[in-house]
Amino acid sequence: MKKYIALGALSVLMINCNKKNETVKPVATTDSVEAPDEPVMDTLGAKTFCYLGVTGKDSVFVSIDDNLGTFSGKMAYKNSEKDSSKGELSGFKSGDTLKLTYEFASEGTTSKRDIFFIQKDNTLIEGTGNQKDDNGTMRYADESKIAYKDGQKLEAADCKVVANALK
Repeated sequence: MKKYIALGALSVLMINCNKKNETVKPVATTDSVEAPDEPVMDTLGAKTFCYLGVTGKDSVFVSIDDNLGTFSGKMAYKNSEKDSSKGELSGFKSGDTLKLTYEFASEGTTSKRDIFFIQKDNTLIEGTGNQKDDNGTMRYADESKIAYKDGQKLEAADCKVVANALK
């Protein structure tokens, strides 16, 4: 019996000694959608758009962040012969119209008013129309009567330039 145990132990030892040391190579996985040298684009994060409008010596600066249809940003009117204003924008997009509320400081007071823009290509065209006071916020009296043909036209601009003007 001792022979069988010794023979069994010896055969197990020989089998283990004959095994090759195999190393598992890591498998490189590649994403079939993205090429390795292309930058990753964030399609879900906010997108920033900047605009500038100039009429004579007056300027309008706008920086808007589009977060999947919800808009926020900053705006400043810099006027040469009357009071300027600077403030925050918030709102949403309906079709090609940005429906924003402009909360701003001017003449030492804080005010709110609706401001609508038609967004076409790389431009914003400000809507004009009668406004009425609605609990401290100036709102368009009739949205169907807002005219865009005579409104301030803002062109796409370098965001660094706009950011400096909005400081």
